[in-house]
Amino acid sequence: MKQLALDIGFASMPSLDNFFAGPNLEAVNHLRLWTASRSRSPVPTYLWGESGAGKTHLLHAVHRALKEQGDQVGWLDAQTMRSAEFNEDWTAVLMDNVHLYNSEQQYCAFNWFVNALTPRSGSPRWVLAAGDAPPADLKLRDDLRSRLGWGHVYALQVLLESERRAVLRQAAEARGLFLSDEVMSYMLNRFSRDLGSLMQLLDNLDHFALQAQRTLTIPLVRAMLENT
Repeated sequence: MKQLALDIGFASMPSLDNFFAGPNLEAVNHLRLWTASRSRSPVPTYLWGESGAGKTHLLHAVHRALKEQGDQVGWLDAQTMRSAEFNEDWTAVLMDNVHLYNSEQQYCAFNWFVNALTPRSGSPRWVLAAGDAPPADLKLRDDLRSRLGWGHVYALQVLLESERRAVLRQAAEARGLFLSDEVMSYMLNRFSRDLGSLMQLLDNLDHFALQAQRTLTIPLVRAMLENT
């Protein structure tokens, strides 16, 4: 079992393989099929859900997969200070955290959307976007909001606390680690609660515990963080 992404400095690169799909399997399978296909549909896709559902991880995973295939990809998020002009060589446009876009970013996103859906030498271009609410509830300009809701829309769900604990426990046992309730609570209360982040944290703790020849304890977690 695997899942989402790390918000701490020692993250591995997000991928579709290290995302624990859980209740979001349909959305993940959709992204897998699209990134693997060389005959791609231009119908846009929009992912939405609360923080920790894995939206940013999935967008970065798709971006990485496309780049590894040699594709050029446009990327826009709320931290983008200067919006780039649309590039005709892009095969896809990815837009993260659209609910945070200011007026300039919304204008850029709409422009990219229109250009991406304009046929280009028979090669369709895909738009993949993500936000924290369904398209109809986004506080964005009407023309952008309507386009975000035009194609495939997937609501991502955050795993329940019990599900996260069960997956972490199983992952620790598979590594030959004993993960106490105290250490697990410490991890869940002090780090990003999406499962991919926690799985990556567990990976790093496994390596650190092996190097230090110590058991997995809260002081060990603190020591690892002090050494990163």
